[in-house]
Amino acid sequence: MNNIWTIKSALEWTEGYLAEKGDENPRLSAQWLLSEATGLTRMHLFVNFDRPLSEDERSTLRDYVRRRGAGEPLQYITGEVAFRHITVKVRPGVLIPRPETEVLVSEVLAMLPAPAKHEAQWNPEAAERENAAVEAVKKALDEAGVGLIGSEETPISEDPARPLLVADLCTGTGCIACSLAAEHPDVRVIATDIAPEAVALARENVAALELDDRVAVLECSLGTGIGEKRLGTFDAVVSNPPYVPTEVMADIPREVADFEPALALDGGADGLDVFRPLAAWAARALKPGGVLACELHEGHLDAARAVAEAAGFTDVRIADDLAGRPRVLVGRKGAGASAACGAAFPSEAR
Repeated sequence: MNNIWTIKSALEWTEGYLAEKGDENPRLSAQWLLSEATGLTRMHLFVNFDRPLSEDERSTLRDYVRRRGAGEPLQYITGEVAFRHITVKVRPGVLIPRPETEVLVSEVLAMLPAPAKHEAQWNPEAAERENAAVEAVKKALDEAGVGLIGSEETPISEDPARPLLVADLCTGTGCIACSLAAEHPDVRVIATDIAPEAVALARENVAALELDDRVAVLECSLGTGIGEKRLGTFDAVVSNPPYVPTEVMADIPREVADFEPALALDGGADGLDVFRPLAAWAARALKPGGVLACELHEGHLDAARAVAEAAGFTDVRIADDLAGRPRVLVGRKGAGASAACGAAFPSEAR
């Protein structure tokens, strides 16, 4: 490159270098990395083509480009990722949230009772988009003949104003737990993960989003750290567990295989090694009519449906992800007597 690096020349060089290294979208990667290095938005990059980079910006960009050229995911380099209406921190050792998982959150929101009247938690445009997405899911459920939790057929609570208790198992960054709490003011979440690094990061994200009084994060395997007194009191159990079949692990992209934790990906021979005990725990944890929602591998959802039905879930259905692939299993616990939720949250979460 020339001695003077302008934004334009830096973009061109970075794009060319990453293309040679096999980046699938070198132009987008170059824009993302330069935006992070300079503190400018991608839009502002294009109206500042002639601005020279400072020495610090050049040094930072070199480091970013070196890491990206070695295959490191962009999200680990920048240290954060947007997820629905929030931004969460990410770092190596914890699975990066995917856009497909946003569908999982929409499915849970659609199955829970509508919030009591609260002040808006996000901007009106975002609220309108989310309301439209939830209504679309509800319409699809109605057309499929599947009743909603909280309907007259499957009452979820005698007191519609009480908090809704959700368990988010295998929480990772905490993106699901934080999204549910941020978007539904009546939701309280107990999130769990077996990996200490994930628990630490999820707690950071909870604190950064000022959700400490709404989300508690526990270090344990699935729901083993949640006390017996909580069983039968949950309104929803949600999870994006390890679900990639072991034989498929060999074919996942290099930047995933080399940088993201196998513990959060490998789901055993059929991808359901974690889902089986998860479904069994959810059947005990949920109150009658409660929701089970899990993201799973597209090739094994029929087997997962059978597992869920054997565990006592009814109205089990499969929802597609953003690419139109079957991805999310949703079911509900059969109707019956509902246990009252007793202890305060989150100080007695265990």
